[in-house]
Amino acid sequence: MSKRNNQVSKTAARERLRLERERQAKRDKVKRQLVVAGSVVAALAIAGGIGYAVVQNNKPDHWEAAKSDKVVAPAHTTGKDGTTVVIGESSAKKTLKVYEDLRCPICAQFEQVVGPSVKKDIDDGKFNLQFVGGTFIDTNTRGEGSRTALSALGAALNVSPEAFLDYKGALYSAKWHPEETEDTFKDTAYLIKVADTVPALKKNASFQKDVKNGTYDAWAMAMSKAFDTNKDDVTGTPSLVMDGKKVTAPGSQNAPMSVDEYTAAIDAALKA
Repeated sequence: MSKRNNQVSKTAARERLRLERERQAKRDKVKRQLVVAGSVVAALAIAGGIGYAVVQNNKPDHWEAAKSDKVVAPAHTTGKDGTTVVIGESSAKKTLKVYEDLRCPICAQFEQVVGPSVKKDIDDGKFNLQFVGGTFIDTNTRGEGSRTALSALGAALNVSPEAFLDYKGALYSAKWHPEETEDTFKDTAYLIKVADTVPALKKNASFQKDVKNGTYDAWAMAMSKAFDTNKDDVTGTPSLVMDGKKVTAPGSQNAPMSVDEYTAAIDAALKA
């Protein structure tokens, strides 16, 4: 091979090597750009996911939103947002306020033991009953049952005052009332099952629709607010108040929990 041909071959080889290096450099550049672009997309996706999570976490839950919803008050109510629920004879001269939380186990004991006597006194016209429902157990346990059950009780009240009292009694009964730590009342299917034991509510399509749709959810929140802002210095349940004074078991600051205690306390309150 001549020196000239040898030189041409070397030059051609160097040119091929240069071109190959340029092509490799371009491939590497494209690869780096794809990696960077992928990282940016991933970062944006993560940021978007975090942003969505933050928005969702800051978004008010159903019950918080219900506080500002338009209140649909059940029938047989009066006062602001229908939070005054008074049941009994119009001729009765006294009104007994009963403060309760539907998940409250002590309220359940009170209703199971003393409830029939309270109902008899209402029927006999001794006094009217004013119900004030609280939901503080939901707050304490991060549950929903007190509010959901209170809304369902509003649906029962919309049917009739008698359905209201009977349903309240059923919810507090030994058969249906759950342990305080169990949020059973958040399940509308369970609430409807309990309601089917009340003749006026059994298979009542309108009542069931109101329970399932949460028709009285905003009302329940308004009632809960009325409990929280009460002027009777009530902070726990059950609490009984007549003429602005708490009705308690003799020698106690607690609500009467037996028929004898109740009878003595009510007789004294009615005479006052």
